[in-house]
Amino acid sequence: MTDVRVYIAGMGIISSLGKGVSTTAEALQKSLVGIKPLNLFSTASNQPLPVGEAAGPIEDKSLPRTHQLARLAADQAMAKSRQTPDAVVMGVTTGGMLATEALLKDKARDPELFGLHATGSVAEDIARRYCCTGPALTVSTACSSGAAAIKIALEMLRCGSAKRVLAGGADSLCRLTYYGFYALQLVDPDGARPFDQHRRGMSVAEGAAVLLLVANDRHNAVAEILGAGLSCDAYHPATPHPRGQGALAAMQAAIEDAGISKADIDYINLHGTGTLDNDLSEAAAVNTLYQRHQPRMSSVKGAFGHSLAAAGAIEAVVAVISISNSLIPATVGCTRPDPDLKLHPVIQPTQKPISTVLSNSFGFGGNNAAIVIGACGKYKPHRTSVNAQPMAILGSACATGAGNTSQTMEAIALGKTCAGMLSIQHISANLAAADVRRLKRFPRLALSLAIAAHENSAGSDHPSAVFLGTGWGALSETSDFLTRLFETNEQFPSPIDFIGSVHNAAAGQIAMRFQATGANITMTGGDYSFEQALMAASLLSNRMDDTFLVIGADESHPQLSPLFDRSTSKSAILSDGGGALCLKTGASAAGFTIQPLFFESRENNPEVISSLIRRLEQSQQINDRYSVILAGLPAACRRQGEMQLQNLLSLSGFNQLVIDYRKITGEYASASAVAAAMAVKFLQDGKIPEVLCKGKPADLSQKGALIIGTGNFITALEVMPT
Repeated sequence: MTDVRVYIAGMGIISSLGKGVSTTAEALQKSLVGIKPLNLFSTASNQPLPVGEAAGPIEDKSLPRTHQLARLAADQAMAKSRQTPDAVVMGVTTGGMLATEALLKDKARDPELFGLHATGSVAEDIARRYCCTGPALTVSTACSSGAAAIKIALEMLRCGSAKRVLAGGADSLCRLTYYGFYALQLVDPDGARPFDQHRRGMSVAEGAAVLLLVANDRHNAVAEILGAGLSCDAYHPATPHPRGQGALAAMQAAIEDAGISKADIDYINLHGTGTLDNDLSEAAAVNTLYQRHQPRMSSVKGAFGHSLAAAGAIEAVVAVISISNSLIPATVGCTRPDPDLKLHPVIQPTQKPISTVLSNSFGFGGNNAAIVIGACGKYKPHRTSVNAQPMAILGSACATGAGNTSQTMEAIALGKTCAGMLSIQHISANLAAADVRRLKRFPRLALSLAIAAHENSAGSDHPSAVFLGTGWGALSETSDFLTRLFETNEQFPSPIDFIGSVHNAAAGQIAMRFQATGANITMTGGDYSFEQALMAASLLSNRMDDTFLVIGADESHPQLSPLFDRSTSKSAILSDGGGALCLKTGASAAGFTIQPLFFESRENNPEVISSLIRRLEQSQQINDRYSVILAGLPAACRRQGEMQLQNLLSLSGFNQLVIDYRKITGEYASASAVAAAMAVKFLQDGKIPEVLCKGKPADLSQKGALIIGTGNFITALEVMPT
């Protein structure tokens, strides 16, 4: 193991205060305000609310606005670099939603028009732009997404799976967020006034920030990422814990992860949205952490607005500006600090030497993230590299059109299809009435899977962390919100549907059910979402000894699924479902383990299959290690997937059983989570149903199962006996 230092070697930013680091620094020094009446799209009201709209022209109209913002920030971050990043990790919540809203309002029905709707398409676009052949990961944890993305990138660099990572966040304004926060009565019509006695709410904004993070290379470095912490309130879908327990836990975890003391923090960049509850919760957390001698602190959201998934990354750039310019930005909008909060936010820009900054980001579902950023070389290296470990499987579950785990396995044994959609009553069979109040299809599905996997773990500890992968999230809530918005001429948006529409809402419900106050991460990478969730779990569970859940789930929606998911549009039957695993880091004394082995883009990567084989055969030949391959061939790229699979079989010489699992599960983004549950069940039973063997019985003794993803990315997960 070696010491690992993670440097910020490049930064890019675009926001309501302008484009570029120097422009942003100047705006902060002058306490400029970027919040103005909405101009980006028309509203039914003649008095549009103030927002933080990105300043300056955006020229490329062929891309959705979030993608454009992300490109502008990434180009700045990569301006001094000639090396290709090994991975891209982006926090995104809106994706192509602004364009999608216009298309849906016009009743467009061509799936090709919605090709960049997915949140995951932003990271994929950045990866393509910089010829990144490694993972392109998307974190969607509401307003903490950008900061959580930086944490995941930090762990990738620490464990040695990457040397250079582009990480950040991007979100554009759209009707969903503009009207959604308005419906929740969380918007201040006079502009955000964080921590002010008369604050009335936030200002919704947009923007992007991207950081080039490198391991142990100080060339061009402007600062270091010293540590980061994640937590979950496990309290309420939208309201933070009133005593700030989750916020406090994230800050403490970040400081501990950085290997410093709270006294070393010179400046806290507060989350500080300007809402009554959020500011109260954060103030309680800060007061608990610093009962005496509080460091200087401020919130910049009165200047930028709240740019949602981009906020954590934007404020990481602000932290570096503070260090580089000896600047504590003002809490713009705060003229009379609320005495009940017992905080003393900086009101005017202040010149003060700063070497260490704690930056907070908190989101819906109680998703909390905090990052510690320091001046280069200020502290000795604290973290050594730790390779990702296999994760012990304590329990597993799946749901398909055939039913729950046992019903699915019975259907498979009889050679029946598992495609289709269960009734919502069937999905909710193991849920108490209190669990499902106000929940629609997707959160019920994810929660049901989580409970079933935990019950299958035979009394293991309650999980402390939740990792959810979903290609499309809560389609029912999204559709219902937009339908009602359009039908009422934008007069009566639904606050309940807005809360439920965020991708991480289901993971928040799972956290509340189990009181899981550790990391709560939702990954949204299309057909590779479950693989991304498992990768995040592998990275973030390295240093913990707790039980955690990894879930992959997607709902099918009759109108939206055929538009968004090209594989669904090519299928004769709508299908949905998912799988869940209850896991613990490290191999158990008896049982099975799972781990992600490979995740690379096939673009600009002609030798991707050869790279996969080299990775798989590091310890032994593929025929000696695996008894079966479960291959995922999405309908949208089936021909390409078949060629990739045949190339793998030909080059590796694998001559044992191959199962085309999407022909069993049906077409939906998280079908690989069902494949993982199937693999676990096969190995536990010691056999594979004869109907799948095609005259080639599988020898499962001392061998494992390999789950392959094909298409635009090639992925590999393995399930192995211990």
